[in-house]
Formats: sequence, structure tokens, C-alpha cells
Amino acid sequence: MEYNTSRNKLIIAEYGRNVQKMVEFALTIEDDVERNTLAQRIVSVMTSINTSTGNLNDIEHKIWDHLYIISGYKLIVDSPYPMPDKEIEKSKPQAIEYSENRIRNRSYGRILEEMIYKAIDMEEGEEKEALILLIASNLKKTYLLWNSSSVDDGQILKDLDRMSDGKLKLPEGYVFPSTIDLIGRQKTPSKDNKKNKGRDKNYRKSNSNNNQGRKDNKYSKQQNSSNNYKKRSF
Repeated sequence: MEYNTSRNKLIIAEYGRNVQKMVEFALTIEDDVERNTLAQRIVSVMTSINTSTGNLNDIEHKIWDHLYIISGYKLIVDSPYPMPDKEIEKSKPQAIEYSENRIRNRSYGRILEEMIYKAIDMEEGEEKEALILLIASNLKKTYLLWNSSSVDDGQILKDLDRMSDGKLKLPEGYVFPSTIDLIGRQKTPSKDNKKNKGRDKNYRKSNSNNNQGRKDNKYSKQQNSSNNYKKRSF
């Protein structure tokens, strides 16, 4: 019996052992025509494997690249695409650089904080005033995501002043949008639903009483039948 530990390592596991054996066999074929014919058949098998998993993005180019990779970049065939660069394929992806700037108020998030910085740098005018109003509205909306039961508009004003270092001011007499306008009204059962629930409850209660009545009638009939039998016996 042949164990996996004694076999060659799978280069791309999603294609399985048989595809890799076909590629290894193609490397041993010296005739160019025969090798190209087998390569086309292998690509057809690999395509069916990819389409069965629902992966259809640039599939043809990817499969030819995978064919070269499985062959260890040694297979020489007539391909519609050039052999991929081995060094690029083996290179590690660059590390993602994360911002080290701390968020001053995590409950509001980084985007709102950046909007505040953007508004501070803008010149005075209608565009800046519109952005400040948008920021104030989104501050309240974000606050409601954490505490939908109650919100203090005064607290939102204090947070805007603190986060902007006192550089952004709302127009005098500004009124925040209501909670309903920002997050919508909470759904409550309609009157029709309440009526239907009441009908269902009454129906279940009536049905239960009817079933109990049938049981009592059945028991009563059994008792009468038994008493009549005793009378006839004497």
C-alpha cells in the first residue's frame, strides 16, 4: 500500500494527486506534438475542477499558470500565455502598513475623526458649514448605535468641540435630527397582528375545551354502557 508520506508533495492541492501525476508524466514525453496534446487535456481537466467550485475569474490564464507551477516551471508547451516568473511567484507579499495614529474617540471611529480634521482645514464658507452639519448628524447617528435608548444632544456638542479642539462650531440655534429620522422608528406589532394573536388564542382555548368535552362524553358513554351491562347480568 502506498501512503501519502511516501508520495511527492502536492504542489497545488485543489487539483488533487491525479492531475499532478498527469503533469509529471507530460514532463517525460519527448515528442512536442504529443506533449502539447496532453497539456491541452490536462488544462481541460483543471478547468472542469475550477468551474465546479464556481471560480470563473480570469480562469484560462490562471490555469495555465498553475500548470507551469505544478510542473516546477519545467514544462515546455505551446501556451497562449507566457510562463509566470518563478521569482515573483515565490516572493512574499509586502506587509500591510497600519496607521499608528490613535483614535481619540473609538466609539465614533476613524472616518468621522478624519472628516473633522478635513473640515478644520477647509476655508470658511457654505461647503464647510454643510460638512460640519453632516459631521454633527453622523456623530449622533453613531452614538445611537451604541446607546439607542437615550441620547443627549448636549453630549454630542461637547464631543464635537473636544474632537475638533474647539475649532468647529454649529450654527446658533441648530437642532439635531430626531432619533426617528436617523435610525427609523422601532417596529411594533400592528393592531391587526394583535387581533390575529387574540383570535388564535381564543381558537386554541376553544379547541382545547372541545377536546376535553369529547373526552368527557366518551367517558360518560363508557360508564353508561358498563352500567347497562351490569343491569342485564342481574
